[in-house]
Amino acid sequence: MTVARGRHLFLLCCVLSVATFLPCAGAEVTFDWAVVGNPGNADDTHGAGYGAVSYEYDISKTEVTNAQYTEFLNAVAASDPYALYSTYMSSTTYGGIVRSGPDGGYTYAVKAPAVGQGPHGTDYTYADKPVIEVSAYDAVRFANWMTNGQGTGDTESGGYTITGGGQDSGTVAIPDAAQRAAWAVSSPQHVLLPTEDEWYKAAYHKNNGVTGDYWDYPTSTNSTPNNKLPSADTGNSANVWDNGHTTGDYSYPMTDVGAYTASESPYDTFDQGGNAWEWHEGMFPAGDGFRGGSWQSAKATLQASMRFVNYAPHSNNFEVGFRLVTIPEPGTLALLAFGLPCLGIRGRRRKR
Repeated sequence: MTVARGRHLFLLCCVLSVATFLPCAGAEVTFDWAVVGNPGNADDTHGAGYGAVSYEYDISKTEVTNAQYTEFLNAVAASDPYALYSTYMSSTTYGGIVRSGPDGGYTYAVKAPAVGQGPHGTDYTYADKPVIEVSAYDAVRFANWMTNGQGTGDTESGGYTITGGGQDSGTVAIPDAAQRAAWAVSSPQHVLLPTEDEWYKAAYHKNNGVTGDYWDYPTSTNSTPNNKLPSADTGNSANVWDNGHTTGDYSYPMTDVGAYTASESPYDTFDQGGNAWEWHEGMFPAGDGFRGGSWQSAKATLQASMRFVNYAPHSNNFEVGFRLVTIPEPGTLALLAFGLPCLGIRGRRRKR
């Protein structure tokens, strides 16, 4: 037995021993992760000048869903002092989460299906739709909770330190590029909102080495996507407004995350164009907004050159959600995940 293999087996035994005494409380939130390699790639030299990232990281293949956010609320928001839940999640047809009970005993559930309101008279279900009506503060608190192992994990520290925080407020300390690069070769693992460069690279970089080569759209093309339903996905399709028409019904407009299986980005992410706009870290402190377009935005908003700026991080909106990154990428932790059933960052990764 080699020394390296011996160390791995020793680590596995230790992890399994510890896991025996760490039962989970509640359901576990997991993600499918896409590897974003080619560390040290150049910025987009023909477009907006974003996309250079010096380290390897993983990004969630899809946006955070109503079902995943519901688990978060049930774990940490019995009283909800940080206003992680918006009543618009239940009072509009766009939102997908309902709240019950008194303050101190709040419980949350995915909204019941809207019978017959989906495409071709199908039921419009909410569990796998992107969560919306979340502020940027809600998103970083969700990320901290994931970093801290879910359950009763802290929301005010982790990848981000939030001080003076109240309802959608506080000062958020953002890890800079040097800190993120250091985390990429160390542990523990951190779950974060993507920086604008991380988000941009996963959406548009051609995945062809450390180049400055990028596509115009996050469907691996320079051609404008169409807005066909996922059942008619052409390989360049997205849930987006086109010529006065939504992809679905205006009152029930979103598609399940990852439904456009043929229209992935070069790094195998889905819906980085359309469905819901997505927060990125540029919100703190610059207010640089979000990217990617939504079901109610013009197809031009999916382009790499489009940035939404001057939007307050405490704002909630029925078109805005988010996805996550992990640094370092799961690696050994993913290999040992079956021995760590409570690991917040666990999930499947695409093959290299």
